Amino acid sequence: MECLCSTTNLQPQLKGFSKNTLHHHKLLSSPYSTQFIQLNDTTFTSLRKPTYLRAKTSSIVAESGKQGWDFGRFLKTLYYFNGPPSPAKFFASLIGKFSNSTSSEPVKNMGTSDIILVTGATGGVGRRVVDVLRKKGLPVRVLVRNEEKAKKMLGPDVDMIVGDITKESTLVPEYFKGVKKVINAVSVIVGPKEGDTPDRAKYSQGIKFFEPEIKGDSPEKVEYIGMKNLISAVKKGVGLQNGKLLFGYEGDLSTELPWGALDDVVMGGVSESSFQIDQTGSETGGPTGLFKGVVSTANNGGFTSIRTKNFSVPEDLSAYDGLELRVKGNGRRYKLIVRISPEWDTVGYTTGFDTVKDEWQTIRLPFSSLRPIFRAKTVFGAPPFDASNIVSLQLMFSKFEYDGKLNPTFVEGPFQLPVSTIRAYMKEPITPRFVHVSSAGVTRPDRPGLDLSKQPPAVRLNKELDFILTFKLKGEDLVRESGIPYTIVRPCALTEEPAGADLIFEQGDNITGKISREEVARICVAALESPYALDKTFEVKSVIPFSEPFTVDPENPPAEKDYNTYFKTLKDGITGKEALEQTRVGLMPAYTNSTFGR
Repeated sequence: MECLCSTTNLQPQLKGFSKNTLHHHKLLSSPYSTQFIQLNDTTFTSLRKPTYLRAKTSSIVAESGKQGWDFGRFLKTLYYFNGPPSPAKFFASLIGKFSNSTSSEPVKNMGTSDIILVTGATGGVGRRVVDVLRKKGLPVRVLVRNEEKAKKMLGPDVDMIVGDITKESTLVPEYFKGVKKVINAVSVIVGPKEGDTPDRAKYSQGIKFFEPEIKGDSPEKVEYIGMKNLISAVKKGVGLQNGKLLFGYEGDLSTELPWGALDDVVMGGVSESSFQIDQTGSETGGPTGLFKGVVSTANNGGFTSIRTKNFSVPEDLSAYDGLELRVKGNGRRYKLIVRISPEWDTVGYTTGFDTVKDEWQTIRLPFSSLRPIFRAKTVFGAPPFDASNIVSLQLMFSKFEYDGKLNPTFVEGPFQLPVSTIRAYMKEPITPRFVHVSSAGVTRPDRPGLDLSKQPPAVRLNKELDFILTFKLKGEDLVRESGIPYTIVRPCALTEEPAGADLIFEQGDNITGKISREEVARICVAALESPYALDKTFEVKSVIPFSEPFTVDPENPPAEKDYNTYFKTLKDGITGKEALEQTRVGLMPAYTNSTFGR
């Protein structure tokens, strides 16, 4: 809503109001009291009573423009948007409009938090991931099952969630507030049947013992059900690569919003707009929204807008970078206003956008471009924009920009703006938001013609290990199908050797070898920042054969790697499942249609 009054001709000639109604001594003080319509407290009290709506519509005529003001439409507008503002706030805002003071103070930047969640943070890879992130000064939160163990290992000051991905009820939504990226290092526990040494020497070698077995929860619970629960818990916070549709029609998907007209009638003007659904108005001949109306500067007016009612549950769009509109332009400049408060008349975070006449165009409006505006004036010192708490949206065509500036494309008369979609978007280049540590070999147990004698134990003993690799692959598929920007890292046998050896990245799930857990942790952290790692699945090992230990001279450590040189070699769509899909459909018929539950 905008105040479009001027400092002249502001006292209208009112019809049908008593002398007492036009008098108020408390709300306004000199020198402004002679320049405003003055209503007493009983007037606004009566506006709030439903019975008042049954009164005959009044027409109030102002000197400027000599056009009738539809008082009934004014009331209808207020009640559509949950009632009028308080009288004191309403008139205080008008007084503020006529203050000539300006400020050169810069508007606060609209910042967001970017917590990285590490799951499996007490495991061999997970704890190293936490260490790498901390050394980089990045905000870290860990998800662990054993609080005491985690504090001993990671320190008492660690930002911690205590939960179990195999138990959905433990993944409380509040735990994940602020989480924008995830590194998942959770894995089913495998150990030797005959037991390990007190210092876990066999574990430290990787799975090289003769008879491994599952320790604790099954692969089905950890690798599949756990993955499903984890994705569900973090999906809203990390976001979807294709964005989130807030309004519009895309194929079989449609989302509607409760739009209502909010025009300059609230300030005494006579402009009028509406929002309709044009069933054949989109660029593909399907339905689209249509913001249309007639704008007039009579009675010191000059704007029309459509605004949603407050959302029943605020939209959390903190995973995204802005709002994207698909519109058919008319050569005019419009405003988008986003509110983070449920109050009727409060700061609106605003940005303008230009349209091209008779062309469908995609317009991206970054959250960082939003400016806190109240009554067409910048509010310096306003709270930062909070994308996690969006309460309503508004589209406006106005004579005014803000702070006294005028819309250079404004013209009076009829207008229309088809709006086919409004969605939240991620800015380019998009980088992974979910990095998952899987395992080399996940597609091999049933691969035709494979010499199992040359494969790692997990491949040879997949069935004996409760189909560990089968469920790891099913968990990978959940990540790929989630819509979240991802990277899937498949390390070969994990060792306690230091990082630093030269690496081999491959795709197609064919290689065997070893790799340091420290190296895998560094790869995961690097993937979060690399667009070249986006939506890639790959295997990785070092060039050092099993028979040769790898050591590092502390006095002359190897240079840090630029992992982008490896990520750049990766291709889309290669998972190693291609060979399986050529010979059969699906994986393990006995499990494909199983019902999973804790």
